[in-house]
Amino acid sequence: MRTLATALTMLAVAALGPSAQTMSFYDLKTRTLDGKPADLAPYRGGVSLVVNVASFCGYTPQYAGLERLYRELKGKGFTILGFPSNDFGEQEPGTAQEIADFCRLNYDVTFPMFEKVITRSGPGQSPVYAFLGRSGHLPAWNFSKYVVDRQGRIVAFFPSDVTPEDPKLRAAITRALAN
Repeated sequence: MRTLATALTMLAVAALGPSAQTMSFYDLKTRTLDGKPADLAPYRGGVSLVVNVASFCGYTPQYAGLERLYRELKGKGFTILGFPSNDFGEQEPGTAQEIADFCRLNYDVTFPMFEKVITRSGPGQSPVYAFLGRSGHLPAWNFSKYVVDRQGRIVAFFPSDVTPEDPKLRAAITRALAN
């Protein structure tokens, strides 16, 4: 009887889709900005800052602070994962190549960038943002930030107006790196 109940539970969880089964952010798969399959597993064991980015937003200058933060902490087990999105004000209309060129030429971005995604709940939502949304927070605008710990748990969320230099964001990253 217990085996049947376990099997039924597993089937029910499977029917909910991959994000319902995913226990860690680092279990997810996505695509790089140039369209190649990408597994987030290599980031397991480090701390990640996940940001929905856009090239033509009032917050776009945050790219400079994000890049400084990345360069400062990347040797300590930290990375930034950028996910372009056109969800808010159609402020990321470009192709993958246009986005890559914009980031490189204007901000010398070296942190990993992934394919353009839909962050909002509903049809077409990225599995990455379906998982992040389980925290109770989805981006309300571009440059929302999630701190993901070494095990792939979301430990903090910061809205768009919190800059990469903000002491609260930096404290959350420091705490995650210490664990």
